[in-house]
Amino acid sequence: MSFKGKIVAVTGAAGGIGQAVCRYFANEGAAIAAIDKKATVTSFADELKREGVKTAHAVADIGDAASVAKAFAKLAAELGPVDILINNAGYSDHPTLARTDPAGWQADMNGNLNGAYNCAFAVLPAMQEKRQGSIIAVGSVNGLSALGDPAYSAAKAGMISLTRSLALEYGRFGIRSNIVLPATVRTPLWDERAKKDPQVLATLTRWYPLGRIVEPSDVAHVIGFLASDAAAAITGVALPVDCGLTAGNIVMTRELTLEDF
Repeated sequence: MSFKGKIVAVTGAAGGIGQAVCRYFANEGAAIAAIDKKATVTSFADELKREGVKTAHAVADIGDAASVAKAFAKLAAELGPVDILINNAGYSDHPTLARTDPAGWQADMNGNLNGAYNCAFAVLPAMQEKRQGSIIAVGSVNGLSALGDPAYSAAKAGMISLTRSLALEYGRFGIRSNIVLPATVRTPLWDERAKKDPQVLATLTRWYPLGRIVEPSDVAHVIGFLASDAAAAITGVALPVDCGLTAGNIVMTRELTLEDF
């Protein structure tokens, strides 16, 4: 799983999953190009540098194509062309359609689907020139089923289609494209939701066959596998990382069978 000498770009790098992904690749020898719309990415990048990681960073809104192009040009100038792109940044602030106006819908599209496209567009030319590369998106199980956050869910479903289109068209250049689909991940977002209901994670856990929710490190390790040579024949795949959530409805099954398992 060594990524020594590789340049790995991670969007949403300042978030819970983003930091775990950056640290995973850094521990495997990669240089990290950290991107986030939040200025806190600067302090995180500085932290990585103090730990001896070759790092560059950029503050950019992935929904803005011009900002993305400028950010990736800066990062390439500092580190070199990106070998692996992790389209991790995501955004959701509209739990129901009733609370989603056109501006909110567009914001969720920009923060997820449009942003993933903008970043892929920015790195593809250099990957084509080198005839190798890997693009891995962080989607969601929301892209497979109606689980609330409808604009976010539609964007994540679109990211699955984008992933497959990239795999289909750019495979001949040695470029692989895959997407992971996490379920509930223990990130700071859930600390905020816990303020409304301190038992929210305990309540959610009963839906997961493994009896727990996903940790950021779980997502990072699967991404690492898909980016590695061990997955050299894998492209166009949408892989749930969900502690069994999409295997079936365990709560409903218990009620249907009247069995406690």
